[in-house]
Amino acid sequence: MRNVWQELSGLLVPVACAGCGSPRAELCTACRAALHGGPARRVRPSPRPPGLPAVYAAAPYENAVRAVLLAHKERGALGLAGALGRALAGCVRAGTGEPGGAGASRLAGPLLLVPVPSARSATAARGHDPVRRIAATAARELRRAGLPARVLPLLRQRRAVADQSGLGARQRRANLAGALELTAKGGRLLRDGPLRHGRVILVDDLLTTGSTLAEAARAVGEAYGAGREPSGHGACRAAVVAASPSAFEINRN
Repeated sequence: MRNVWQELSGLLVPVACAGCGSPRAELCTACRAALHGGPARRVRPSPRPPGLPAVYAAAPYENAVRAVLLAHKERGALGLAGALGRALAGCVRAGTGEPGGAGASRLAGPLLLVPVPSARSATAARGHDPVRRIAATAARELRRAGLPARVLPLLRQRRAVADQSGLGARQRRANLAGALELTAKGGRLLRDGPLRHGRVILVDDLLTTGSTLAEAARAVGEAYGAGREPSGHGACRAAVVAASPSAFEINRN
């Protein structure tokens, strides 16, 4: 019900840009350019946590991009999922080496977008799962471009974790170690099912220290056993809408 009222309110209340506050546009041209204006780039947090896959991001997490992500995630601006999903789709294409529909014929299986799970309490408090919503939009965008893609929510929290805000890189790694696991169905699908030839792409809205994606990659890797790589296409990749500015700075060097 909360989501219904949030979406209806956008029709009844004058809209202001989520990035800069300018009137009569949920996302103005300038803020949309901040999100979509450049190619997706590989980002590397420092220090890099063990097991972190290659990660591609659309924009630094600052200014308008930060405001847009927070508006979608924390204030229920669900209409922003379209713009955020398109940005994520570009990162998925960059991470798989498939710039557009022309590469679809080279895929042995679908692109499997595996969202990083939120805690149930956080999802309940927000009234929606922001990462899963963005991932669904990205998958639709990829399919329109001719790339077979689907969202598979295969991960779940094995145990509760502390609030990550205020924690450093080492503390986040300790907080998240062993916190995620594959669902029983997810393990079967990746190991023995018809999706075993797909390309696993871990997706999240934001990369800061990389600890969450590293833990997600570890959990996905358990489906294949020691010494084996996901999907037969090499290690899984990851895509996020935004990353900390320092991760972009390191990538320039």
